[in-house]
Amino acid sequence: MKADYLIVGQGIAGSVLAWTLEQRGYRVVIISSADLPTASKVSGGIFNPITGKKLARTWKVEEIFPYARTFYQEMEETLQTELVHLCDVYRPFRSIEEQNTYLAQTADPNLAKYVAAEANDEKFAPFIENQYGGLQITHSGWVDCPEMLEKIKAYFIGKSQYVVENFDYNSVVFQENSVIYKEWEVKKVLFCEGYEALQNPFFNWLPFNPVKGQTLITQVEGYSIEEIVNQGTFILPIDKKGKCRFGATYTWHDLNWETTEDARQFLVNKIGVYFKKPYTILEQQVGIRPSTKDRRPLVGIHPDYPQLGIFNGLGTKGVTLAPFFASQFVNFLELGEELDPEVNITRVFSLYFRSKSSQ
Repeated sequence: MKADYLIVGQGIAGSVLAWTLEQRGYRVVIISSADLPTASKVSGGIFNPITGKKLARTWKVEEIFPYARTFYQEMEETLQTELVHLCDVYRPFRSIEEQNTYLAQTADPNLAKYVAAEANDEKFAPFIENQYGGLQITHSGWVDCPEMLEKIKAYFIGKSQYVVENFDYNSVVFQENSVIYKEWEVKKVLFCEGYEALQNPFFNWLPFNPVKGQTLITQVEGYSIEEIVNQGTFILPIDKKGKCRFGATYTWHDLNWETTEDARQFLVNKIGVYFKKPYTILEQQVGIRPSTKDRRPLVGIHPDYPQLGIFNGLGTKGVTLAPFFASQFVNFLELGEELDPEVNITRVFSLYFRSKSSQ
């Protein structure tokens, strides 16, 4: 059987890349394991133009955010489901000093365009400790990642273009201008394996810096806030019936798929500082984010095997980065357009050649 591309992995990266290629008219086959865990299935999917303690503007926000919004809204229409939830992010100030600092920073025109002129502090006061007020960030929201992954999977299964199995690297047979993998012949195999890329013999030299994250799914009776609340940790309303996601932890050690009591207590303590209402913990979830050492995606073609590509390393901002760079990657593959040098894996080819010379 023939196809244009074989995509390995169906997390956020694989789903968005497969969808982009499909919508451009290319035949795609997805191979995804049924038993390997994925961070995408437990992702909060938050997009936020201003992040961190220093109120840093998100990288390439003016290009990436509008593109992502249009991309997911068009996907919603085609798949007939709700994926994009537009809402503000409310950041209650911890102190008068923080209030003064943040208000001074957001007077900068580059940040001011993403901040409401006045925060609706009264709305949040019954639920959130906000005696110093808060900052209300606009142009933000979240994408329902679990819903997207399920709909994409069903879509490609319906077209007989989805294979449930562990990818066998030893079954890759290189032709002059194509790859044969078992019964499939394709132009290229594109790896979108997330954290599992560390086990990929073709791309395990790339500078991943994976981060383990844990969140809590909770039930808060009478919770009516639709916005995301963030004060170092976040409260994300999943539905209008009080179901919320509390998150998230960040650890670079003990990289396994086990939840921990330490992480649970960390979130309970941190959120307890500013959240007033009692809640019930329904579930604890864990994911390992495929972050990179320079915090930039890893996109491109293998230095020795032009039939192999990678689309990975999207990290914690995968939902916004994926659509823009998937489009760029397809233009690179099919039209010969240049990849952004900040994401192109040519920037780290020296690691590959160094690894070869040491073998």
